[in-house]
Amino acid sequence: MGGAAVLRAPAFGTRTRPLQGRRATDIDLVVDLGSNLFSRRWWRGLGTLLLLCGTVAFLAPGFEPLAGGTPAPMGEVEAEQMEALAIAPLNTGSQTGLRMAETAAVEPLSQAPERPTVELFATFNRGDSVADLLQRAGAASNEAAAAARLIARAAPSGISPGTTIAVTLGQRLDGSSRLIERLSLRAGLALKVTVQRCAGGLELTRIPIAVDTTPLRIRGRVGDGLYWALRAAGVSQGAAADYLKALAGQIDVGSEVSPDDKFDLVIANSRAATGENVPGALLYAGLDRVGASDFQLMRWPVGGRMQWLEASGVGRQTSGMIYPVQGRITSGFGLRVHPILRFARMHKGIDFGAHWGSPIVAAADGQVLRAGWAGGYGQQVRLAHGGGIVTTYSHMSRIVAPAGSIVRQGELIGYVGSTGLSTGPHLHYEVYRDGVPVNPLGVRFASRAQLEGAELEAFRNRLRALLSVGVGG
Repeated sequence: MGGAAVLRAPAFGTRTRPLQGRRATDIDLVVDLGSNLFSRRWWRGLGTLLLLCGTVAFLAPGFEPLAGGTPAPMGEVEAEQMEALAIAPLNTGSQTGLRMAETAAVEPLSQAPERPTVELFATFNRGDSVADLLQRAGAASNEAAAAARLIARAAPSGISPGTTIAVTLGQRLDGSSRLIERLSLRAGLALKVTVQRCAGGLELTRIPIAVDTTPLRIRGRVGDGLYWALRAAGVSQGAAADYLKALAGQIDVGSEVSPDDKFDLVIANSRAATGENVPGALLYAGLDRVGASDFQLMRWPVGGRMQWLEASGVGRQTSGMIYPVQGRITSGFGLRVHPILRFARMHKGIDFGAHWGSPIVAAADGQVLRAGWAGGYGQQVRLAHGGGIVTTYSHMSRIVAPAGSIVRQGELIGYVGSTGLSTGPHLHYEVYRDGVPVNPLGVRFASRAQLEGAELEAFRNRLRALLSVGVGG
């Protein structure tokens, strides 16, 4: 390195060589004010900077406030609205959501002024009484009892849970209770009642409300699933379940309903003129099937209870009797070796293995022909079901259904035992058709007309009325 020239990097901002096509003596407006202080080039750069700053200051806007428009004078309506939206509502107990800070104008009160009236709403809950609700609201006990008596006469069936009662309480009688000035509530879909204080005390006024009881008809395509198609069409959960139960007496709704089938329902419905809507029971269940017979079923009272009848007035078919007891079949119908007598003989029924005391129910609707001891059958109940069908229930430990009584399918008739010729607790169940024993597992009831004469005509007229709902609407 000895004797060699040392190369130094040029200072930042200094030109290393003239630009292409220009001389080094040309004026350069970009001047480094940190070098060559107070030289001619330095003063030229400072002047340029001051000129630029002056130009910017000359062109910049001023700092005086911008001129604005004069607000229009507030009219009477605007002033009233401003007062309503300001602090005036606090005078009547409303909530603004804002806190008011204390000022020097606040004057402490020795006691709070008594409010002449109190207006409130109360909701009638399950288990409530009108008198208790009014007392909780602040009414005097005698006032609440008097109002409750008036309302009970107007609504003898009671007040539905969830009903809202608007109460206005007046003058305070003692430390806490007040007089009832006015109350109003919905006593039913078709009635509104008000209780008003007058010169003679409390008086009740009935306000009837018009109610339209036209049934509601809902139709649609089954699609991917019958139940969910019903729910998507607006059918309630209960009505959809009733519809499926009605069809289940005719077909297997899980396998015999196709996506292109169309459901048809008519549901009782009450709609008040004030807009409230109360759906009722399922009245009609129809199914238009593709490639199979259609179904038209209507609910109708038969023998003191509601049943689903076909459009012709025929009772619904059943797929068979229900099992009379919960248990497995331990011996079937046919020839077998008797477990006690030890010789082959005809087993006229089937045996259900069940625990002692298990409930036994009627396999179908019927009348008790006999209830008592039946020799080797032990304690036995014999039921007649019509159409020549008779069922027997043997070896009972105790009988519940007396002779001559009418029983419904699934109704308790006795308990499992081991009376008579029996090796242990079980139910021996037999079915006879026209006096001949048949296999209980193969019994089916045949359809038969349950209505005739004037009742059948009334049934058909009602069916026509239901099927006319929604037609042409």
